[in-house]
Amino acid sequence: MILRCRFSTLILLGVLQGAAVVLFYDRFWCAGIRPHLSPPPEGRKVHVLLLSSWRSGSSFLGQVFSQHPSVFYLMEPAWHIWAGNHRSGAKSLRVPVRDMLRGLYKCDFSLIRGYLPGNPHLSSLFMWTRSRALCSPPLCPVRSANESQCKQACHFASLDRVRDACATYTHVVLKETRFFEMESLYPLLQDPDLDLRVVHLVRDPRAVMRSREESAYLLDGDSAKVLEHRNVSAADRQYEVMREICRSHLEIYERGVFDPPPILEGRYKLVRYEDVARNPLTELNNIYEFAGLKMTSEVEEWVQRMTHGPGKGGENEAFRVTSRDAAEVSQAWRTVLKHSKVRRVQELCKGAMLLLGYRMVNREEEQTKLDIDLLYPGLP
Repeated sequence: MILRCRFSTLILLGVLQGAAVVLFYDRFWCAGIRPHLSPPPEGRKVHVLLLSSWRSGSSFLGQVFSQHPSVFYLMEPAWHIWAGNHRSGAKSLRVPVRDMLRGLYKCDFSLIRGYLPGNPHLSSLFMWTRSRALCSPPLCPVRSANESQCKQACHFASLDRVRDACATYTHVVLKETRFFEMESLYPLLQDPDLDLRVVHLVRDPRAVMRSREESAYLLDGDSAKVLEHRNVSAADRQYEVMREICRSHLEIYERGVFDPPPILEGRYKLVRYEDVARNPLTELNNIYEFAGLKMTSEVEEWVQRMTHGPGKGGENEAFRVTSRDAAEVSQAWRTVLKHSKVRRVQELCKGAMLLLGYRMVNREEEQTKLDIDLLYPGLP
């Protein structure tokens, strides 16, 4: 009788704990995904920071912005600062990165010039062919989605022409993976000349780990800066980077949702890569609305093509946006990543996974059984 009562008590406690998690998640996680923001005043530019970490689907979401005819888009301009300061760590580069972004939002390319080779041109900018605005009139004589054609026709354009072209767009969107705390952005949010909106993209840390392993050699220099050049063994290096990534996502999310300062209220939106993969048009319409953009039929067609293709991703596509089956790609880690690695990532990222809505797996059978949903649902 005593054993039966104890067993019943345990069941009741388990049910209550699960209900508490769901209520906590529903109240706070959903609060971060549906902010309310007024449309911009007529004639005023909107500035969007797509904030994420490496291998989280940010290249795809950046391209979703880039495809819109009202958007002037640049992919990771802070790469120039990090590449030009080999011995510095991420913390010491926060202010230079922020100052560069402030200038770029105002179509001022004077700071970035200092990190470019002598007599810089359009082709000096990192991943410049990934921007539709840089491969279109008025900057480029031809409008081309083909990178080879863009390189051939536009690479000699001057930065002065880039500046002038930037001024013709209503939205300036910058994608960055090199901020690790919200406080670094406060001066931008306080700038009266900027209407800054932060789109914070996260992804299941287990999927990020799997993707980082495939692209480790490409990320080695950035990893060293994230770890502040600490002496970390090769076996632990990726895990320590994941610890820092999860810590930063958790802190940014908490500051954006739980205790935002007045300058941040309504200007932060959390986006999960998996939600975009499952319902791309719905989620992307919500993101566009937050940014003050209207979906076009051309962008819809592009999204449909990119998220329902035959590709499955892989090392050779590390920094490219190709046509893939987005839902399948988002689950690929479950059959590829060793369960021992999954357990370790879960230990390092437990807090972030709980608040961001990612379910843990306790056994390899749970991990590989794809009909078990590991994502807490968002709002319908």
